Amino acid sequence: MSGYDGMHDAERTFAALPPAQGSGFARTWWGRAWLKALEDTALDGEQLKKGRKHARGGAVGAVSVRPGRITAVVRDGDGTSYRSDVLLQELSEDEWDRLLDLAVESAGHIAALLDHEMPPHLVEDAAAAGLELLPGIGDLDPECGCEAWDHCPHTAALCYQVARLLDEDPFVLLLMRGRGERGLLDELQKRSAARAAPTSPGSTPGSASASTSENAERAVDAQAAAGGVSAEEAFAARNILPPLPAPPVLPPAPGTPPSLDTETDPAPGLDPVALEFLAADAAGRAHRLLAEALAPGHERAAVEPSLAVGQDAVRLAAAESVPPGIATRLADGSGRRRADLDLATRAWRFGGAAALSVLEEEWTPGPEALARAKTLLAEAWEDADRPVLRPAGAARWTVVGAEAQLRLGEDGRWWPYRRERGHWVPAGPADQDPAAALAGLSLGDG
Repeated sequence: MSGYDGMHDAERTFAALPPAQGSGFARTWWGRAWLKALEDTALDGEQLKKGRKHARGGAVGAVSVRPGRITAVVRDGDGTSYRSDVLLQELSEDEWDRLLDLAVESAGHIAALLDHEMPPHLVEDAAAAGLELLPGIGDLDPECGCEAWDHCPHTAALCYQVARLLDEDPFVLLLMRGRGERGLLDELQKRSAARAAPTSPGSTPGSASASTSENAERAVDAQAAAGGVSAEEAFAARNILPPLPAPPVLPPAPGTPPSLDTETDPAPGLDPVALEFLAADAAGRAHRLLAEALAPGHERAAVEPSLAVGQDAVRLAAAESVPPGIATRLADGSGRRRADLDLATRAWRFGGAAALSVLEEEWTPGPEALARAKTLLAEAWEDADRPVLRPAGAARWTVVGAEAQLRLGEDGRWWPYRRERGHWVPAGPADQDPAAALAGLSLGDG
């Protein structure tokens, strides 16, 4: 005996459904199985046709579902109403005990039920154990106020309407078999915890947190062996499965990739040094992403945009240690000269993709953005300290008498540049204030 008490959800009443549209009454495989049991049982096909017409026309009133019975009032075409019942054998306590044990063996079974689907493997496993969830020939027993001895149009209409309810919620069938949804899910959760309790060292049968955690590991192991659980099923089971484990502890540094320096010659076209470099970069990025994911407020952090090939080449070249020859390959692969790549990596170290864009691309601010930029330039210094600025492009201003320049990025930040060997080069990080951006540069050595 399981100790189940389902009085609180032993009956459900569904409001009358609107007239059915389309040709079929059941979309799901379990809804069609229900109708097959009706159609294989009824002796008079003409009565089924009339029942379909009643159901399609909205003649079936509110449907009451209880263990072993469904009930509704069905109207005839002349307005006469009949109470119609269809009986279905309930499962015994022993049968429910065996069925629940089958259900908790697979997290996928529980997940499907929570998603209001009837898991076919659970039905198959139950049938193999001698438990029939879905009705078969002769299992739908009719009772109607019209006193027909077989399925009449009224009980047939009720069955067709219930097929629509089953499509939306297989717990309707389980209630007919004797268990309501809430009590059934509570019992499944208890059994999941109880199954794991003996394998949890130091725990007691009442230690729910330890047992559910252990059960999660068992479920994961079982599902991994069977090919895994879909994300949809895992999400559906979120209200019954134990909580996720605590986040991992962030290691102090990325792991060291394995060395590819072996006595075996590499395959043609494979550069072990480049591969080790890429593996180390991937480990470093993974460590950074994990650190960001574990940081407080990470769910509100902006998602970094994907990098173009040329941008990613600069990011790789800006690493702290780049093996000889790799930078040249990155320059060639990104369509840059080696000197241009060196300049690009200098910009990247100051501000990533935004700094690279300011270096290699020119943009034209709109009238409002340009007016705002000129206002900031005019207000950034006291009159005695204000440098003389000469426009040097759509969003660039050169300091007269000094080898310095300000560039405005599309995000509204100012970037300092210095003239070296006839070229403008990045000279520092960006700032919202143009005066602050230039503060680190010496403007007196023109």
